[in-house]
Amino acid sequence: MKEKKDRIETIKMLISSKEMCSQDEVLDELVKEGFNVTQATLSRDMKLLKIAKASSMNGKYVYVLPNETMYKRVTRPKTAKQMLQAPGFVSINYSQNIGVIKTRPGYASAIAYNIDNSPIDEILGTIAGDDTIITVLREGADHAALEQQLFKIIPNLK
Repeated sequence: MKEKKDRIETIKMLISSKEMCSQDEVLDELVKEGFNVTQATLSRDMKLLKIAKASSMNGKYVYVLPNETMYKRVTRPKTAKQMLQAPGFVSINYSQNIGVIKTRPGYASAIAYNIDNSPIDEILGTIAGDDTIITVLREGADHAALEQQLFKIIPNLK
């Protein structure tokens, strides 16, 4: 089952980072990433992900993920394997008793779940989107001490 999960994540990263017009192009990219998959399996995966075709800026019809704002195209994409190996955490910033944690697309919910299920007294609760977590902190919470505790949950925090 791990291979399917990795394949699905790879497909999401490929579709969000490259303009591809056909399933053959997607299959070729999957092969480059080390997946040996049939066209039928790819078709099922794309249906599961609700991938559609939409007109791009240059007029070609390309595959897009639902709610494309969650998977913004990048101009210099890394390989899907590099993106999957990169940690989900991006940054943390504060505004008084609110912390804003930025993550890679799709990681916020899992990281927020880990925060909510940890014994961090400084955090009253979290709200997670796709790539952002809002944390509500206790009044007067020490941000440096909080980050020390978060480091146990998010190892690449520092």
